[in-house]
Amino acid sequence: MASPPVKRALISVSDKTGLGPFAQGLAAAGVEIYSTGGTRKHLESQGITVRDVSEYTGFPEMMDGRLKTLHPKVFGGILCRHDNPSDLAALAEHGIVTFELVVVNLYPFEATVAREGVTMAEAIEKIDIGGPSLVRAAAKNHAFTTIATDASQYPAILDEIKAHGATGLELRERLAGEAFAHTAKYDRAIAAYFAGQTAEDGFPGTLALSFNRQAVLRYGENPHQRAVVYRDAHATGPSAISAEQLGGKELSYNNLLDLDSALAIARQFDEPAVCVLKHNNPCGAAVADTLGEATRRAMAGDPVSAFGSILGMNRPVDRASAEVLAEPGLFIEAVIAPDFQPDALEILTTKPKWKANVRLMKVGPLPERGPAWAYRVIEGGLLMQEADVLADPEEDWKVVTDARPTDAEMADLRFAWAIVRPVKSNAIVVAKDRMLLGAGAGQMSRVDSVEIAITKAGDRVKGAVMASDAFFPFPDSIERAAAAGITALIQPGGSRNDNDVVAACNEHGLSMIFTGRRHFRH
Repeated sequence: MASPPVKRALISVSDKTGLGPFAQGLAAAGVEIYSTGGTRKHLESQGITVRDVSEYTGFPEMMDGRLKTLHPKVFGGILCRHDNPSDLAALAEHGIVTFELVVVNLYPFEATVAREGVTMAEAIEKIDIGGPSLVRAAAKNHAFTTIATDASQYPAILDEIKAHGATGLELRERLAGEAFAHTAKYDRAIAAYFAGQTAEDGFPGTLALSFNRQAVLRYGENPHQRAVVYRDAHATGPSAISAEQLGGKELSYNNLLDLDSALAIARQFDEPAVCVLKHNNPCGAAVADTLGEATRRAMAGDPVSAFGSILGMNRPVDRASAEVLAEPGLFIEAVIAPDFQPDALEILTTKPKWKANVRLMKVGPLPERGPAWAYRVIEGGLLMQEADVLADPEEDWKVVTDARPTDAEMADLRFAWAIVRPVKSNAIVVAKDRMLLGAGAGQMSRVDSVEIAITKAGDRVKGAVMASDAFFPFPDSIERAAAAGITALIQPGGSRNDNDVVAACNEHGLSMIFTGRRHFRH
């Protein structure tokens, strides 16, 4: 049969964004509006004629609004199949009218439980009962009933009603799918809250995650792999996914991985900092008094590897930084930063050969990071752990050698320790004057990573410091570092051969710090 004309709308919403103009449009199109409680009062205050649901059902709202729409005269009108004679006969027998449009969004449960200090009693009162039931009933009967669960859907619904007096089946099917996703997300949030309240170890017995599809990507890590990016429905902080793209080509799967890592590295520092990332490992990084100087020093860390790199910055990109990146012979894939000053934006999009191709990602302010969860998908399941994003307590660090680091070495050790954290294990970095000179990443042998980092640093290694993400198992790495001219080292400690490693440092007059915390990145 043809789509039934929209004669009546049932409206009961918690979030009233855009509701007034939508309801006025419905009324102008001849749609009779039924509503409840606060929604009815809101609509009436805007001069819209509304029929009270309690008056229609003959049953009052009660229990502080817990019970208001759960009634056969409401659900019968939503679930009625307009081409089913027995359904129509039942409506006539019991004085039930049809509702061809249902507009419902749910109590703000997630916003409530996100507040600091919220009680279980407060959370429970924000568990919607009638709302999800109305949504599911309308979505189930989408062959005849239109369901709206978000203000962004109002214009399309109103346009079709104005044009045809009804909505099309294609629109109703899409809205039904979005409605079921809406209630599923809501139920997952409630389940996650209760699981978190009752889990003794802090890990829920059932993990409920919710992600919204944001974009289909050209391909995955390789051209033969299909890929898509989803956004965490609960995420609020700055990220590569939430960033505003100010220019450049479409983002790729690998771009997003690298942008995420580059931003994470740069935001560790209080001073102006720049990270140059290649294949998800830093090949350059620097901290300086100005962002322009940090950019120049970061790009100089490994100029060959920096070709086609991703940059992360913890300050708005300024003219000086942009001029460094626009120098001849450089090629940048993407830059992620809190913002881009107008003159910097103009330089990056007009001056270099790659101009319009570079992806410029604005994330906004970078607040200090708090505790977070990290997930990794493996065959048949998911690994979950506390994310390794919090700063290490420096008061736990111990100088374990006869020689103590100088003030300059200590500044470099802090810098190197921050940079080695995101490098793939086995991870070694060499740094001097708060600048990354060489990184050894992803090697099966730690001494091989040492060799790669020293080789990358070249002649600049003399007087530099070295950081290792995990303990040195043998003195061989110390011997190689000393021969190269390294003067100070920082590592977690914890090997059964720690005494031998410390003895090797003492023999060569090197200082070494044990942090007591490993940052292995598998």
